[in-house]
Amino acid sequence: MKKHLNTLFVTTQGAYLAKEGETVAVRVEKKVRLRLPVHTLNGVVCFGNVGCSPFLLGFCAERDVTISFLTEHGRFLARVQGPVSGNVLLRREQYRRADDPTFSALMARAFINGKVANCRYLLNRTLRDHADKIDTNAMNKAVNHLTGLLKSLGRDLPLDKVRGTEGDAAHIYFSAFDHLIIHHKEDFFFRQRSRRPPLDLVNCLLSFLYTLVMHDVRSALECTGLDPAVGFLHRDRPGRSGLALDMMEEFRPMADRIALSLINRGQLQAKDFVVSASGGVRMKDKARKTLLTTYQERKQDVLQHPFLEEKMPLGLFFHTQALLLARFLRGDLDGYPPVIWH
Repeated sequence: MKKHLNTLFVTTQGAYLAKEGETVAVRVEKKVRLRLPVHTLNGVVCFGNVGCSPFLLGFCAERDVTISFLTEHGRFLARVQGPVSGNVLLRREQYRRADDPTFSALMARAFINGKVANCRYLLNRTLRDHADKIDTNAMNKAVNHLTGLLKSLGRDLPLDKVRGTEGDAAHIYFSAFDHLIIHHKEDFFFRQRSRRPPLDLVNCLLSFLYTLVMHDVRSALECTGLDPAVGFLHRDRPGRSGLALDMMEEFRPMADRIALSLINRGQLQAKDFVVSASGGVRMKDKARKTLLTTYQERKQDVLQHPFLEEKMPLGLFFHTQALLLARFLRGDLDGYPPVIWH
């Protein structure tokens, strides 16, 4: 089993990363502020004006440590990785299955089933813990609707019907999302999903967290030997990581829960955000570091994998799911089991 390693997030503008022996050295104003052994890392994510030496890029590629470059506000720019790993036969099987509409619908149902079940779990958890502070009628109504959609996903559905069900589930879930915000509602509220740019504080948090999850899911698929660009629910489009988008569906509620924790615990406040003249919202440096730290800590939490019934860090779930998908494509499993929290 793969070990859960850390991801180095570099947010300090003007920082420069270099190779020093077997370590990654982070320099700021020509002074080394941090050194990390490369064998403890599975990825480096650079935000904004962060440079890397060509020797470090080559060293990390050789050691299978992916370096990603994002804008200061979390928009993906580029990544540097080593040679594609994995078995070419696995990729060929993935491509053949992706061309099969029936199989694609089967996979899409699995991914969306995981997403909807985890959204319902998040709503039910809030109902259980904060019934005295929320509109329980609205929440119960949303839970019942999601339960009905889960039942429909248990039947054979063509791909367009699965997409329609996913759209209905997203509408129901996000219509209840504002009720999950228990505190600081004068600043943090949710009306509808907005992105590029996010138009309120909550959407700003969600978009940034989804970018982090996307990075981890894509890295896990690549490490397993699958092609993150060829999906089943998300069809081929130049520049789109279809399979990574497919698999991250079941992990989106996990990101939602982190955003809600940051809000409800008061770890982030309105003063931690900046609103541009166009209405776009972005986080200040301190808020971004708080979010990244929380995300990393959350990935260290040890939980029992619901299918394997083994305890492992949450950060390893991405890789485990990619392995399970590969085993299903090879015919070693009867189906793909999405992560569903209970």
